[in-house]
Amino acid sequence: MKKISLTVMAFTLLAINSFAQKENGKIYITHPNITAVLAANEAYLHKDAAANLQYFSDTAKIWMSGMEKPIGIKEAMPMFMSDHDRYDSIKLTQQGYPDYLEYTKDNVRVVQSWWIWSGKSKKTGEAIKIPVVQFDNFNKAGKITFEGIYGDFSKMEK
Repeated sequence: MKKISLTVMAFTLLAINSFAQKENGKIYITHPNITAVLAANEAYLHKDAAANLQYFSDTAKIWMSGMEKPIGIKEAMPMFMSDHDRYDSIKLTQQGYPDYLEYTKDNVRVVQSWWIWSGKSKKTGEAIKIPVVQFDNFNKAGKITFEGIYGDFSKMEK
């Protein structure tokens, strides 16, 4: 009987512990890493690849919906800039506000932001709008190491 009571008590403590709230970091509404994402996006809008690159580590990887695997920033930047060859009036309209999440576990630092990418096709004159969510991971030096961009880019011209 004593063994059963100890077992029940152990399971009870385990169950109570598994439902206890635990923090795993902080969320910021203002932070230098948010400022870096906003500045990098602004550089994209101004077709300034050199300014944009300064926010990324040399080994940064980029992945967008539709890509099989991430590519290096030096390969991705010309792809980003080529949007301006196909579209006029490119805009990134911020939706809500970006958050900077600093996770304790695994020491992860990420800015998540939401946008509407819009532009007018130089070829067809069609205006398109694409809702986008962007995740930018940062290293301790404040450089973007990975950028993941999720949206339905199938409407865009290749």
